[in-house]
Amino acid sequence: MFELLNFLLKLLQDSAIGDTVRSAELLYPVLEASHILGIALLVGPAFTFDLRLLGVGHRVVSVTTAARSLLPISHIGFAIAVITGIVLLSAQATVVAGTGAAPWKFGLLFLACLNVLVFHCGIYRRVGEWMDAAMTPIAARIGASVSLISWTGVIFAGRLLAYT
Repeated sequence: MFELLNFLLKLLQDSAIGDTVRSAELLYPVLEASHILGIALLVGPAFTFDLRLLGVGHRVVSVTTAARSLLPISHIGFAIAVITGIVLLSAQATVVAGTGAAPWKFGLLFLACLNVLVFHCGIYRRVGEWMDAAMTPIAARIGASVSLISWTGVIFAGRLLAYT
């Protein structure tokens, strides 16, 4: 398993994309800034939606209205963050993967994505039954809590990649 992962990381690092990121003078900082903007577009709306699931603003906006307004922005942010993250990783994929923070970042990222999938394929399918309730179902609140914690962890671990 680790041999395959190392092979794929080396392949990414030795690709034309990796070479370009390493050699173009301003590309890396532009990618970093774009990655941060993608994270902001992902996490800002996601956290706002999670807080709504936890009961904040339940008298102001329904869960479905919040989802329709916030989640498309979050999806765009996710796409930007993933694309720029892979391109950034290509510059030093084997070095980054060897840091102490890498298992945390990628493990928490996996957890966050799995949580989104479970939420949308699970409790959110029955949102019509509870969208106007003062308190959302426990499964929705647990999902929101896991989301807040896991995305926060992804951000912290991502910053620590450069320092571990």
